[in-house]
Amino acid sequence: MVSAFFVFCGCVDQASVAVVEKWGRFVRLAEPGLHFFNPFAGECVAGTLTTRVQSLDVRVETKTKDNVFVQLICTIQYRVVKENADDAFYELQNPQQQIQAYVFDVVRAIVPRMNLDDLFEQKNDVAKAVLEELEKVMADYGYSIEHILMVDIIPDAAVRKAMNDINAAQRLQLASVYKGEAEKILLVKKAEAEAEAKYLSGVGIAKQRQAITDGLRENILNFSHSVSGTSAKEVMDLIMVTQYFDTIKELGDGSKNTTVFIPHGPGHVKDISEQIRDGMMQASSSNV
Repeated sequence: MVSAFFVFCGCVDQASVAVVEKWGRFVRLAEPGLHFFNPFAGECVAGTLTTRVQSLDVRVETKTKDNVFVQLICTIQYRVVKENADDAFYELQNPQQQIQAYVFDVVRAIVPRMNLDDLFEQKNDVAKAVLEELEKVMADYGYSIEHILMVDIIPDAAVRKAMNDINAAQRLQLASVYKGEAEKILLVKKAEAEAEAKYLSGVGIAKQRQAITDGLRENILNFSHSVSGTSAKEVMDLIMVTQYFDTIKELGDGSKNTTVFIPHGPGHVKDISEQIRDGMMQASSSNV
């Protein structure tokens, strides 16, 4: 701004430039500092311009190639070129409106050729195109375009909701896949564990039966050597009867046992021993 101290002098503030006219005609630019004017010769300050960077927000509504209406918010940072301040003062009456018109023109020419997803990814390309066009035009009017920022892209509310729903559905689908894979791994591991447990149980049962067989064989041999005239069948019957009574004793010791042999009686031990012996003989004959 120009502050008049006396009739013939004035002061131009920092970051400003004054336009001096003589009899209504531009003669020179007055930079910050103290200046002397001769009003009797027709000199006067026609106006001042700031050389600070100024910011202008422009909201542009347009539609994309896939027919989605969006609003783009652009921030244009510009300043007056000090050396060409007279052009900025005389050529444009409303520079903000001029800048806004060019932003509208460029954005509405580029965005309709892009899909919505491409617009989000290439918003810097749109800003660059607007910057190139404005620099080329506004330089003739004494303005320099410093930066153009594509601040925000706002689709219609229904479109935003649909995009969020699609994203949520994709994430749920991906989560289901991961959950299914985890359950599959758990089932496989569980099956492997059950198979290993059954295998180990079978090995244990086989070893147990082998130990029982070895013990019976040893008992039969010892009894046959100790008591002369006894056959292996008689010794086996004696061992089975002994095992039978031991089992009955164990069942009687437990108060909660409800096991009952049907048919029940010591005489059936002979039948059991014959079945075992027949089975062992059939197994031996099949191995031969």
